[in-house]
Amino acid sequence: MLATLSIKNYALIDHLNVSFTNGFTIITGETGAGKSILLGGLSLILGKRADLSSLRDKTKKCIIEAEFEIDKYHLKSFFNDNDLDYESKTIIRREILPSGKSRAFINDSPVNLAILSNLGERLIDIHSQHQTLQLAEDDFQLKVIDALAGNKDILKTYNNKLAAYQLTKKELEKLLVFQQEANKEHDYNSFLLKELGEAPLKEGVVEELEAEYEQLNNVETIVEHLSKGHQILNDEQVGAINLLTELKLASGKLASYGNEFSTINERIQSVFIEVDDISNELQLLLEKTEANPQLLGEINEKLQLLYDLLKKHNAADVSELLVIKNELSEKVSVSENIEGTIADKQQELVTQEKELNILAKKISDKRIKVLPSLKKQLENSLASLGMASATFLIEIKHSLTFTKNGKDELTFLFSANKGGDYGLLKKVASGGELSRIMLTIKSILAKYESLPTLMFDEIDTGVSGEVSGKMGDIMVDMSKTMQIFSITHLPQVASKGEQHYKVYKEERAGVTHTNMKKLTAEERVVELAEMLGGKDLSDSAIAHAKELLQ
Repeated sequence: MLATLSIKNYALIDHLNVSFTNGFTIITGETGAGKSILLGGLSLILGKRADLSSLRDKTKKCIIEAEFEIDKYHLKSFFNDNDLDYESKTIIRREILPSGKSRAFINDSPVNLAILSNLGERLIDIHSQHQTLQLAEDDFQLKVIDALAGNKDILKTYNNKLAAYQLTKKELEKLLVFQQEANKEHDYNSFLLKELGEAPLKEGVVEELEAEYEQLNNVETIVEHLSKGHQILNDEQVGAINLLTELKLASGKLASYGNEFSTINERIQSVFIEVDDISNELQLLLEKTEANPQLLGEINEKLQLLYDLLKKHNAADVSELLVIKNELSEKVSVSENIEGTIADKQQELVTQEKELNILAKKISDKRIKVLPSLKKQLENSLASLGMASATFLIEIKHSLTFTKNGKDELTFLFSANKGGDYGLLKKVASGGELSRIMLTIKSILAKYESLPTLMFDEIDTGVSGEVSGKMGDIMVDMSKTMQIFSITHLPQVASKGEQHYKVYKEERAGVTHTNMKKLTAEERVVELAEMLGGKDLSDSAIAHAKELLQ
């Protein structure tokens, strides 16, 4: 429910602050008084794009604020999903800055226009004559039928499964495309994988092979230097080991003469052991170092293979080749097993399609069941609005395509006259007839689902006084369970309201301002009398106004 509305610096409105109650509220005013300005300001709260030209004073910002009582709207999940603070009395604020920038807030949390518009749709439905075109849309017509059929929950389940079904279809399409590409590349990828599989791929293998290659490729040089080293150590006359043996004997004789000599002796003993060990090691290296042209060739082949693979795959090292090998292995594996994956996905699609068909059938059956009731309610209600000959032809046929509304094709035709041809609403119904049909449908919807605040903007235009009174009665009946606003030029409708507001213009210091006030009982009589007979009030107009109010 819209509880309060505040508008500052918008069009001809300097500052407007008004409170509303539940029930049926009437808004009247002369043509050009600013009722459209009021709706324009309200639409900004509901997410309409802002226009800098709407600022009254271009140097100040425009602020529009509305408070809504939202306890009955089941919106906690919406607030949670959008990370907003839920308040039973929620305040929406919109600001238009002189720079042209616009800001929106819900309970002081900044939001974008998409969120604001989404919430606005759940709070207020502003209905004007041009919006009767919505009547011709299949989505709207099915929404009415589904409200009567109680299809809300099953449609939610259906749409969740439809989303999953559409996702599965996309995944299957991708798999089929991948299969085509994979089949083309399978042989080549298998060849590359085989080539990498035959190579000695492991971390550090290139460095190991290069070191081994260097040894085998320089055997003569290595043997020469090993022999020279062994000779230096083991020469019978001046070999290092012989000299160290004499040194060891000499230091051994000194060891008993004190700690200093003992320490020196120990160090010399250690050096002798180390050098002797080196001599043995050199001997072993000499014995096992020999030319092996065959092994050298094998190592060279391995290195060349690795060098070629690194270059071929533009890899920096063997670790990158291992990653490429794993990727190729996965591609080949997927390619070889893709048919099974596709078969599984196709079976999943078949299962989902069966589930959707079952749900679509239930939705359709429930729709067909309520069509006679909808037809009867529409025709009875329109008869009371001066359209006694109006009839509808509503049929549902099954289609082969899944849509968000199920698998139904709807025929929703209208005839205003007895014996007349049936046709589409937008082609055969006049503006006044469309307005009455829309009001009738909204009133039917209100019985079956919780609607937001409804604001009818001159929906009664083009109808007679008697019919407009009946339209007013329908709005009064709707207002027993929801908040209804009616912007009207007809006194027969205006007299039905529980509260009555007037939009008017006034001049202050040579400047025109639009304002709005709640009328007292006496002011309502005057307003209705002026609507009946003009500014020059007659006794009969006053009497008629009082009669309407009674």
